[in-house]
Amino acid sequence: MKVNIGLKDGARASVIGILNKLLADEFVLYTKTRRFHWNVVGPDFSELHKFFEAQYEAIEAFIDDVAERARALDGTASGSLKEFLALTRLEEKSGTNPQAQGMIEALLGDHETIVRNLRADLDEVGEKHGDAGTNDFLTGLMEQHEKMAWMLRAYLR
Repeated sequence: MKVNIGLKDGARASVIGILNKLLADEFVLYTKTRRFHWNVVGPDFSELHKFFEAQYEAIEAFIDDVAERARALDGTASGSLKEFLALTRLEEKSGTNPQAQGMIEALLGDHETIVRNLRADLDEVGEKHGDAGTNDFLTGLMEQHEKMAWMLRAYLR
């Protein structure tokens, strides 16, 4: 059945591509946050262990929402680690676990990268492709990442 939601096929395909890049970013950030949750040590262990858990649980919900948005546009959501690593705009540093402050700095950097990318994605999705629904969805997600970045930044001050 042909999709008839007021977006041209090319616009939908472009938006789905943007969503899959975001999905990859979210999955890489989720994995990194979970790894830091498992491996944090030091005097702030208990607090950071719980803090990282709250963050990865929120990101896990973002992942599902992004994938479902791609599906709502009749696209396919990427779902393999190979795809995520090829699509992500974040840097993955496997095999390293920094000290607690380095973990916070790394997560902060990733959230800020996602926010910057979302700002660019918002322009493309809204202005170029006219997808108000995805634009609204991405705005809400950007606000969530801004809040998470603020919380991480507060730890560093």
